[in-house]
Amino acid sequence: MTKFDYSATAELFPGKNSRRASRERYRRFSTAAEAVRYTIETLPAELVGGSVLEVEEQRFNGGQIRELYNAPAFPLKRLAHV
Repeated sequence: MTKFDYSATAELFPGKNSRRASRERYRRFSTAAEAVRYTIETLPAELVGGSVLEVEEQRFNGGQIRELYNAPAFPLKRLAHV
């Protein structure tokens, strides 16, 4: 994956799931790192795959968001069980 700016602002469009669609909505984050962590650690697993993260006019799907979370450059502390 190309160089990623974890400090840039980010927009998250959670995936759709008929049971939870009304709870999870578009969110804006002051840093992409916070958005990535929220997606992986907070969203229900069934929504992560269909989620889209937009950072500096680039879009990342659920699999790419997980790669960003697992990358050595990820600047925030990760949960042990994720």
